[in-house]
Amino acid sequence: MNSSVSALPLSTRNCANETLTQRLPSSLELKQQLPLSPALSQQVAAHRQAVRAILNGEDSRLLVVVGPCSIHDPQSALEYASNLASLAAEVSDELLLVMRAYVEKPRTTVGWKGLAYDPRLDGSDDMAGGLTLSRELMREMLRLGLPIATELLQPMAAGYFDDLLSWVAIGARTTESQIHREMASGLGMPVGFKNGTDGGVGIACDAMRSAAHPHRHFGVDSQGHPAVIQTPGNPDTHLVLRGGHRGPNYDRQSVAQIRHDLQKLKIPARIMVDCSHANSGKDPLRQPAVFDEVLEQRLQGDSSLVGVMLESHLFEGCQPLSPTLRYGVSVTDGCLGWDATEQLLRKAARQLRNARQNIPASA
Repeated sequence: MNSSVSALPLSTRNCANETLTQRLPSSLELKQQLPLSPALSQQVAAHRQAVRAILNGEDSRLLVVVGPCSIHDPQSALEYASNLASLAAEVSDELLLVMRAYVEKPRTTVGWKGLAYDPRLDGSDDMAGGLTLSRELMREMLRLGLPIATELLQPMAAGYFDDLLSWVAIGARTTESQIHREMASGLGMPVGFKNGTDGGVGIACDAMRSAAHPHRHFGVDSQGHPAVIQTPGNPDTHLVLRGGHRGPNYDRQSVAQIRHDLQKLKIPARIMVDCSHANSGKDPLRQPAVFDEVLEQRLQGDSSLVGVMLESHLFEGCQPLSPTLRYGVSVTDGCLGWDATEQLLRKAARQLRNARQNIPASA
């Protein structure tokens, strides 16, 4: 057995493993550097209210969170956002399109953690630059008129973006985290909790019940100081189904059982289906089939299905990080291409429009 590490003098090991720190600007400083105009702040408030209205059944449109698995290239992300903004205006009578602007990525072991962590994609981890770039990029997307969605992975990073967001995801691996539940209870926008990686919804149900309550917890204030944070509780949480190790959970039988479980716990039955991950067997080209099945359930009267999520980029598939990257192709999970995404969303809007007008599906 190789014992060279344990044989090192203790002082040498401590020196070699010394933890280094680098100060970041506070969230307040970055917000002051890159502020939102009053008009954009009002736009965000209106978008949040539109999402709430869908969750509460006051707006019959379908909520669609759509965009790249992760953003790694600002230019291609803005081109995608421009395309989405144009489409959003055309289908706004039936669909509320929300731009998926994910700048943090959870890693099972190690790997690229997202634009906010490593904006140059080279392991230099310029997090100050990443936070600035991420905020600039989201602000440009807002100027296109789009609502913005992201997954909040690191609670300390949330304050750099929270004023820009209309919808937030808490991922399958963090839904169980008390820290994320406390954070969600203080967010001023709707939050979707994903089911656990095993496919069960019990953990997400616990998370929604926890986030609905006020909390006092340790945290950091807007000036970067340690603080006791008091939250009011978030009434606008909902469940996101993403499948699990045992397979998909968007089929009629699964949704009916989950709806029953939510009602038994007196949790509002408002469900979004993530068309990717285990629900598509990690095949991005299967996302339209998942979407179509969810839409069919809605058309047959299941009002608990309030939304869907799609991973989509300019071009389909994915690619590993390398010095020569293909433009508009994901560097994390595989995505549906824009042409297929546009076709899918136009078809969905047409089907919903026809159903509202009692036009036969074959028309």
